[in-house]
Amino acid sequence: MRVAMWVVLAVCALLLLVVVLRNRVAGRWLTYLALNVVVAAFLLYFVNLLSSYTHFTLPINVATLCTVGILGVPGLFLLAALKLVVL
Repeated sequence: MRVAMWVVLAVCALLLLVVVLRNRVAGRWLTYLALNVVVAAFLLYFVNLLSSYTHFTLPINVATLCTVGILGVPGLFLLAALKLVVL
């Protein structure tokens, strides 16, 4: 039963991707979003790479990737300030 659900999910995701990529505007938007997520991952990785010097880390997870992906560098500063204030 579990395998059947995963197969249905994969087929639905593939069909959704085909529908989105047929539209040029949606394809550009999807490409822009993917690029922002990749840049966000590199920014968070760079911050964590410097953690041996700064003793400051930010986790790389869906919430932080979305925040930095949508807001950019100000989102990174927002997460850093939030971590400093909360902890």
